[in-house]
Amino acid sequence: MLSVFVPVELAPPRTAGDAFLFHDWVNPVANPRNTWRYVAGQRRVRRAPSFEGDVPIPPSFGLRAIDEFDMYFGSPERYNWKLLGKKEIYIGYNSYKLTSPSLKVSDIVTPGHINPEYPRYELHRVWVVEATLKDGIRHIYSRRVKYLDEDSWNIVISDRYDQKGELWRTAHSHLQTFWEEPIVFTGLEVHHDILARRYNALPLMNEEPGTYQFFGEDQVPSPDFFTPASIRQLGVR
Repeated sequence: MLSVFVPVELAPPRTAGDAFLFHDWVNPVANPRNTWRYVAGQRRVRRAPSFEGDVPIPPSFGLRAIDEFDMYFGSPERYNWKLLGKKEIYIGYNSYKLTSPSLKVSDIVTPGHINPEYPRYELHRVWVVEATLKDGIRHIYSRRVKYLDEDSWNIVISDRYDQKGELWRTAHSHLQTFWEEPIVFTGLEVHHDILARRYNALPLMNEEPGTYQFFGEDQVPSPDFFTPASIRQLGVR
């Protein structure tokens, strides 16, 4: 089974129109990820030789690795995974103000952290999962602890530890219900680097004409949509 991901950059102007195409298979050992990148300034699609694991995401200015997209993105093979149990914690839920078109990005993004006026929190049951790096495997994170919302199975918190076992970075996913589907999904992800005292927030859709576009059963793209040639059309500016 093949999973396809096609992100397109809209801003800033110097990278607007750049796009990626990821092909991920159910068995990442037998079939490793294939990645292509379209660079709008060059009008060329190129094969990306290695874009997984702890490779930095270009627009994040070094604050996120590629496998941190959508809280975890890629093969689980680098880590040993352990279920630690279930607990109740407060998590970002139904945070509709964070995607409200009545707000500007500058209203939400403030120095040090997002504006605390706009997130909303609920007490939820979460599953706690620990990932420890396998012997002989390289990654910037030696340990990761993830909290999965019991109702939606979204990862809502992800704590990442450095090679000394110290907490280095933490990420929070603020969920909301998209009633048109319906589906519970991320309205805003916030990734904090505790040591650098910086953070990265995405996708910040407030000033865009719409939020996510969900395909209905009668709108599923053709297989040609998921080819390297397709990202040239998606990314053209």
